[in-house]
Amino acid sequence: MTIKDTPEEWEIRATETPFAGGKTSVRTDDVVMPDGKVVRRDYQVHPGSVGVLTLDDEDRVLLIKQYRHPVRQKLWEIPAGLLDVPGENPLHAAQRELYEEAHVKAEDWRVLTDVYTTAGGCDEAVRIFLARDLSEAEGERFEVEHEEIDLEYARVPVDELVRGVLAGELHNNCLVVGVLSLVAARASGGLDTLRPADAEWPARPFEA
Repeated sequence: MTIKDTPEEWEIRATETPFAGGKTSVRTDDVVMPDGKVVRRDYQVHPGSVGVLTLDDEDRVLLIKQYRHPVRQKLWEIPAGLLDVPGENPLHAAQRELYEEAHVKAEDWRVLTDVYTTAGGCDEAVRIFLARDLSEAEGERFEVEHEEIDLEYARVPVDELVRGVLAGELHNNCLVVGVLSLVAARASGGLDTLRPADAEWPARPFEA
C-alpha cells in the first residue's frame, strides 16, 4: 500500500459565497456524501502562501516575531506571504517575501515541504522553501505598515527551535513544519536530495 494523498472531488449540488474579503472569502457548498446525503460545508477560500526557512553558515534560522490578532499573540515565524497573483511562481513569491520582510537574498533554493494548513476548514496550500547561501539584499528596504511596523528579528540555532517546538513554546505552522522537516530531511538523505525549487505543485499550479 502506497501512503500518498490523492485528488478527489465529490459532487456539489449548490454553492454560494456569503462573505468576500480583500484576500480571502468564505464559501458554502452543499456536498453529496457517500451515502447520498447532502451536507453543507463552510470553508475559507485562500490564494495560497509561501514560507522561507533560511539556514545560515552557523546553522541558524532567520525568524520574525509578529503580532497575530486572531490568536492574540506575537508569534515567532519564518518569512512568509501570500501568492498575490493567480498562477504566480511560488519561488518568485518566496524570494520577494524574503527581501521585503528581512532584506535578505539566497542563492540556493529547495522545496522543503508542501502542506495544507487547515484542510478541514480552509483550502490554503503552503509551499515551504529551504533557502541557503544567504547575504544582505541590495537596494532600499521595503516600506512596512500595519503589524509589520513592530517586527522583531532573531537568528536561532536549529536545535533550539526543535526544543521550543516540542516544549510547546513555538506555534506558527510554517515554523513548526519547516524546522521538523529540515531535521527529517537531514536524517533521510541530506538536504541536497530535496526537490528542486521549481518542482511542480498541483495544489497551486504555476508557470516557470
